[in-house]
Amino acid sequence: MRASLLQLAFALVGFAGSAIAAPGGSVEIRFIEPGRYVDANNRFSSGIGPEATLAELRRLMEQAASPFLAPGERLVVDVLDVDLAGFPNPGANLPYGLRVVTDATPPSFRLRYTLLNQRGQRIASNEERVSDINFLFGARAAQSGSFPYEREVLREWAKRRFANRR
Repeated sequence: MRASLLQLAFALVGFAGSAIAAPGGSVEIRFIEPGRYVDANNRFSSGIGPEATLAELRRLMEQAASPFLAPGERLVVDVLDVDLAGFPNPGANLPYGLRVVTDATPPSFRLRYTLLNQRGQRIASNEERVSDINFLFGARAAQSGSFPYEREVLREWAKRRFANRR
């Protein structure tokens, strides 16, 4: 019962407020046809269910991008596909299964983004696949918390795209 309430709370927070205000700007994350994502057929195999998984991924994306926005800027990210690190092994850990992570199974996101200035003019936009085949190297592999590999890939992407614009 408690897990169900927690999942519902994550889902409500994640889907009700799809934009977060950054110190200087805002980030809006939109999941486009999540039922078609690579990992959607595996119920995201994260142990928390698909709605809570998307809510957590939204939070990670917002946290990754918001530090790099200037006051008044707005970043809109359309998530077109999600492929979490690893692959599901459904029988390994009931009821949710277990993700087996190897160097051949990096996390991958297909994103389309638009960065707008305070007047609503487009500063940058692109559609790209975000991944890192070296995601298991270094201290990143030892991170704890939810989706550590995905978190790091998203941080690096946001840093490369938005940190050195000014």
